[in-house]
Amino acid sequence: MKKSFRAMFYTPYMMWLALFVIAPVGLIVYYSFFNISHQFTFDNYATFFRSGTYLTMTANSVLYAFLITLISLLISYQMALVISKLKHRDLWILLVILPTWINLLLKAYAFIGLLSHDGLVNNLFELVGLPAQHMLFTDTSFILVASYIQIPFMILPIYNSLTDISDSYIKASHDLGATNWQTLTKIIIPMTMPGIKSGVQIVFIPSLSLFMLSRLIGGNKIITLGTAVEEHFLTTMNWGMGSTIGVVLIISMVVVMLFTNTKRKRGRN
Repeated sequence: MKKSFRAMFYTPYMMWLALFVIAPVGLIVYYSFFNISHQFTFDNYATFFRSGTYLTMTANSVLYAFLITLISLLISYQMALVISKLKHRDLWILLVILPTWINLLLKAYAFIGLLSHDGLVNNLFELVGLPAQHMLFTDTSFILVASYIQIPFMILPIYNSLTDISDSYIKASHDLGATNWQTLTKIIIPMTMPGIKSGVQIVFIPSLSLFMLSRLIGGNKIITLGTAVEEHFLTTMNWGMGSTIGVVLIISMVVVMLFTNTKRKRGRN
């Protein structure tokens, strides 16, 4: 009876996993072994690892993802730390989450309106006597906009880790003569490391394969593996090469998850 109930309980989950996780990944791996003429080959992988263009794209993708994650972490940790000490912190964390309810495309076009040559930011510059700046279609604008979009996803796991810390640890630290900086670096940050690692996973992994923001905000100047996948599937119709890049991205994501994985022990004293 218990076994049959357990089987019924897990069946929908296993079906979902098989249809929407295992099957798509399997298809990507399968197509990666076929060229544009639908012939079985290993040339896609050889081309990827021998081509300076693809290796440069890989390096750019990792660099952009690292910078986006770093900026998101620096801003999010401070925000989460402040919010965790506020009186109505649930309301403030809700305000942080609200932007995630807006479609990503709408936010991208909103930033285009803000950063364009005739946009709001340049209008404010001209109002105070500063010359108009070329901000759109640059590496800086792409990184900043991507960081802004990823910040809520970084804040949440860090905030949850902060709220799990018992006040007794902080009080004991101050009673023993520790400064605020020592308490932060020796007590708070180490105890919130699981939240930091979770935030890094949530932000770094999607940032590796960004393509819509790189097109809309970065223009054709921002070339990453994500834009290469889009190009191969929608323009050149070379699904084999696009799938090969997808496999590389999947392996990279698994490596990141392994490095940032942690066993979290929950409990409050």
